[in-house]
Amino acid sequence: MTAERTVTPPGGVPPERGFPPVSVIHPRGAGGGLRLPAGRRTAGRRTAGLPLLAADAAAALTAAPALPHPLMTAPLLLAVLCLNARAALYRPAAVPAVLDELPAVCARITVSWCALAAVVAALSPAHALSVRTLLTGCVLQSAASWTGRGAVHWHRRRTLTRHPAAALVVGPAATAPRVAAAFLRHPGCGLRPVGVLADGGAGGEELPVLSTDEEAQRAVIQNNVRAVLIVGPVGEHAPLLRKLAAADCVLWEVDADLPAPERAGDTAYDEAGHTPRRRSQGERIAGFSCRRLDVGRRPDSPAKRVLDVLVSGILLLLAAPVLLVCGVVLRVSDGPRVLFRQERVGKNGRPFTLLKFRTHRPADPHEAATRWSVAGERNMSRFCRFLRRTSLDELPQLWNVFRGDMTLVGPRPERPYFVAVFSQTYPGYAARHRIRTGLTGLAQIHGLRGDTSIEDRARFDNAYIDDWSLWQDVCILLRTAATLVRPTGS
Repeated sequence: MTAERTVTPPGGVPPERGFPPVSVIHPRGAGGGLRLPAGRRTAGRRTAGLPLLAADAAAALTAAPALPHPLMTAPLLLAVLCLNARAALYRPAAVPAVLDELPAVCARITVSWCALAAVVAALSPAHALSVRTLLTGCVLQSAASWTGRGAVHWHRRRTLTRHPAAALVVGPAATAPRVAAAFLRHPGCGLRPVGVLADGGAGGEELPVLSTDEEAQRAVIQNNVRAVLIVGPVGEHAPLLRKLAAADCVLWEVDADLPAPERAGDTAYDEAGHTPRRRSQGERIAGFSCRRLDVGRRPDSPAKRVLDVLVSGILLLLAAPVLLVCGVVLRVSDGPRVLFRQERVGKNGRPFTLLKFRTHRPADPHEAATRWSVAGERNMSRFCRFLRRTSLDELPQLWNVFRGDMTLVGPRPERPYFVAVFSQTYPGYAARHRIRTGLTGLAQIHGLRGDTSIEDRARFDNAYIDDWSLWQDVCILLRTAATLVRPTGS
């Protein structure tokens, strides 16, 4: 690869609107590392929704004359802004269009007016809003909001067309250059690829293919890249993507596959109800279905840790008699060393010691580290089989959760030997270790425990991480408790 290369559309057609050639490799001798201008990009993204917020505020003030008292404007304005913020209506779309969001905006305006009318009627029946006032206010505010938001979106689309944001495409060499070429043919989408980071060879003569993370970092600095288009599995480039996200680049997951009738509604994600396109608001950019990856809401938040400490602490107290009984019975029936300690791989590949009730005594350390399952062990006592079938042997891991080695909900921890094997065999398996491993998880409540598909487990675990919310943790814990009523063992 030469010291400097340019991106041109397929067929050698000059770039539209006179875009200059794009340098994707820094001159030799320049310092490496990812050093983006501190604060500049973050501040721009934080203020991107202010014009929309101002438009909604002006719309509420426009409808204020329909109210019987000017003081009612404040709660109306607050309600509309809060509802719109909760619906992410102040997070501009990649290609903004006022008609796409009009139903959501009008619905929240209507809800705000109805809530205000209910409160006024309850507190001061003499000033209750009439049906005519409600209709007039809703129509006036909806029209004003539509006009203001339309002006904001028109200005932003014009700016994006004239000055599209530089983007880096990351993905397999077979598909990433094709996606980059498609974006170049549609400058109105607001994103202009400046390079492709792919494994496995060059992707074409017109589009540059970067082969290392160092080259990609230089391209990001040189071209002020503000977006990353992720096509398919990223393989060893996951650390780079985390750096780009930390540098406030917007990450877009691009679905480059054509729709297949046999895939419709027939994937493990569909069965789980956690398909990314269903759970988050996908967008169409250059004809591709794209999903913005929200890296700010990670499952290592303080709220998750508080939930872990509270629930594990309470369960340890409540389960203390059960732990004592299990320990005594095991000591009497199977001899000393009631607890089984084993090294497992946790967050970011760090090892920790996992605790379980001992239900099997391996012949040697090698067997303990490399034997996949002992569920069919014939020499296991009846009580040990009962512990495994009811998952009571996992109870000591509550102490791992309380200590912070594990979390209540997350990917199940595995031994170092199997982590090394599975990481090389199954794409996405290593990405499970972005967070602390858990006592239960999305994969487990869908029956993926014991001798089941590792590929499916990795897919469910990564889906949980990508779509994490505290409420999802609560739901998984409740569903785990329900499965204990019909135990299957491991």
